[in-house]
This record gives sequence, C-alpha cells and structure tokens, in this order.
Amino acid sequence: MAKPGASRWTAVSIAFTSASCEAAHALRDRRYLGADAPRLPLKECTSPATCPCMYRKHADRRAGPRRAEDTSGIRRSSQTPERRASRGRRSTDQ
Repeated sequence: MAKPGASRWTAVSIAFTSASCEAAHALRDRRYLGADAPRLPLKECTSPATCPCMYRKHADRRAGPRRAEDTSGIRRSSQTPERRASRGRRSTDQ
C-alpha cells in the first residue's frame, strides 16, 4: 500500500557509487514505479552489509502543461465544425 499523499506513479532508479556491486551497475538506466522497484540491497549484491546504493526519485513527467494552449493561454480557433457531433460512417451509427 502506498503512503498517504504519495503518487502511485512515482518513478525511482537505483543510485550507486563506484563502491557498488556489478548488480547495481547493471541497472544503470532502469526506472521503476516506486512499488515495483527491487528492494535494497539487491539480491545479487556482493556486499549487502555495506551496500551504498539508494533510490533516486524522479519528477513526474505529467506534472506540467500537457497541451500547447495550456502554456500559451490561446485557445484554438474553431474554424472547422466539430466532427464528433456528426453521425458516424457506419449505417448502424445514429
């Protein structure tokens, strides 16, 4: 269960140092959803008692404006009629 207030879409990766094991280095470019991330120390870790690895959180990419009109403040002009309001192409559409 996620912590209250935590996003279920939080992304994390394994942050490692030069003293980290090969298993951590192998996961260099992998990102995981927070709930799906492997537990630390990794199962394959060669020095679990002194493991320097930790999780690095990544910002939610969906947090900002998603459409051009959200950033510019200018709404798209509706020169063309709304197509979704018209009847479909099939003979059974009403």
